Amino acid sequence: MLPRAGGGLSAYTPSGEPLPVTPADPPKSRVAYAAAHIVADPLADVNPTLEAAVDWEATLAYRRLLWSLGLSVAEAMDTAQRGMGLDWESTKELILRCVAEARAESAEDLVASGAGTDHLPPSPDVKLDDVARAYEEQISFVEGEGSRVILMASRALAAVARGPEDYAEVYGRVLSQATRPVILHWLGEVFDPALAAYWGSGDLGEAMEACLSVIREHADKVDGIKISLLEARYEVEMRRLLPEGVRMYTGDDFNYPELILGDEGGHSDALLGIFDAIAPAASAALHALDGGDEGRYEELLAPTVPLSRHIFKAPTRFYKTGVVFLAYLNGHQDHFRMVGGMECERSVVHLSELFVLADEAGLLTDPELAVERMRRVLAVAGVV
Repeated sequence: MLPRAGGGLSAYTPSGEPLPVTPADPPKSRVAYAAAHIVADPLADVNPTLEAAVDWEATLAYRRLLWSLGLSVAEAMDTAQRGMGLDWESTKELILRCVAEARAESAEDLVASGAGTDHLPPSPDVKLDDVARAYEEQISFVEGEGSRVILMASRALAAVARGPEDYAEVYGRVLSQATRPVILHWLGEVFDPALAAYWGSGDLGEAMEACLSVIREHADKVDGIKISLLEARYEVEMRRLLPEGVRMYTGDDFNYPELILGDEGGHSDALLGIFDAIAPAASAALHALDGGDEGRYEELLAPTVPLSRHIFKAPTRFYKTGVVFLAYLNGHQDHFRMVGGMECERSVVHLSELFVLADEAGLLTDPELAVERMRRVLAVAGVV
């Protein structure tokens, strides 16, 4: 019996055909990163809203699953509650452990890690030089561990910058020092309100041109850019303007199937939080695309879009709750607790609809287990 929008309960019996979880090599036609979540340690004696306690084995086990499906791991991103419960000290341990695990799994080329400025304390005295030095410290750590860098958007830079020239100054300085090409990360304010007017303008067209200017000037240091604006037309426009050899990584969790498929002007690769949740479907779809079977690609991903749009609905920054909940339903962790207490950020009605949409997409790997676990969550909410 599921609580539904508008009030009341209704009976639901899972009927979806679970997709197989099939080991596979990395896809050949697209680069595909899943931004992976972390698993909290629910038995640690900490204040869960203030301190991060991570279950390292369960966290790494999920990364092994992603690698086994041929997906690369984007480590220590916002999906891992970076800056939203996971502090820099815990982040360093996460990156260190993930890179070591990747080496043990012969997956060194299937991991990239976020470098940002989240260890820089907020202060009205912060200057551009402070932001650049914070970036440099984190880049040095990530590269020192042998990982590719994903250069994350900076709340500190958004707060102190007065225009596009300030972004150009900071990014130019840190990119010039990178030892390997990095992936830039443009996270829109729907994901993080503190990143409003990033690149120095609230107008997306002007912001895009400022970003492109930085990329063009430092194209040899940029592998690609991930944009998460949930505005497909801007992504398509921008990827047509990128310098040759610079990839567009879609971060659009609303429109990813058509953006990855592409058009006559090119396609996007992927760096997506939703690929954590829909990994079996994403892997199978990308391998169908490798074989030229666009029909099967669309057939596999189409049912995941309503699920993704639900998980990422406003307030979008709470999407992590849905990602972790689906991992719990599928037995990848034995509890539904999160760093920062974020398991409380979505209603039980929201979680019930997620259950239905995951079933319809074939993403309840073991429906009987999922039903049992859904009932536990409902019982805590008083639905018995």
